[in-house]
Amino acid sequence: MEKARVYLVGAGPGDPELITLKAIKAIASAQAVLYDALVDKALLVHCSTSCEQIYVGKRAGSSHSQNAINTLIVEKAYALGHVVRLKGGDPFVFGRGQEEIEYAREFGLLTDYVPGISSSYAAVGSAQIPLTIRGVNESFWVMTGTKSDGSLTSDLTLGLQSSATLVILMGMNKLKEISDLCQSLGKGDVSCAIIQNGTMKNQRIGVSSAAELATMASKEGLTNPAVIVIGEVVRQAKPELWQKITQISKENEQ
Repeated sequence: MEKARVYLVGAGPGDPELITLKAIKAIASAQAVLYDALVDKALLVHCSTSCEQIYVGKRAGSSHSQNAINTLIVEKAYALGHVVRLKGGDPFVFGRGQEEIEYAREFGLLTDYVPGISSSYAAVGSAQIPLTIRGVNESFWVMTGTKSDGSLTSDLTLGLQSSATLVILMGMNKLKEISDLCQSLGKGDVSCAIIQNGTMKNQRIGVSSAAELATMASKEGLTNPAVIVIGEVVRQAKPELWQKITQISKENEQ
């Protein structure tokens, strides 16, 4: 099949309206769409009536293995002709997109990439937190909180020695480690935020110091999917969030 091809498409950070026009066109022309758990099913309305829609998980306990997904991509491309691999955020930002493209190419398939808006900055912005502010910081770092071996990334130690805003994806199971590390490096007072379901109608936000990060998440009931932000830019988050923290502090003092 000379036209057999795979499009790796970013679905955006959660809000189904935050998808590119090019992504919609790719979905509309696909014979099969393989989509993840973080993809809003409202996006599947753009599929043709003959398109095969295949859920492939990607959450703990309910996910296909990566090898199974890779094989399915190739099988569907050769059987049907045009496959869209629809992934949350941007496929090349901790999305294992390169692994899937390389596997497809090994079987002679044509491949293409359609970028998506990443939650690493969209979720943060939706909480009204700017990633950079002139005079406050000169960069922002995006990192995974959990490496493939289950450990906390050592990049966090490097980042905490700078003025950079640190954005941590897939780090909710490492909150205590993150908090402890911040304190050990003298950054226990730095401002932090957790944004759950960023850009969505059910978005929830919590703010605290790094020292109180794990405690705050527990009190607020914040869980995955969520983005963690560390840096003084968090002080720009919605004022009512910080007002709530101030009120609680005053009540605790009384």
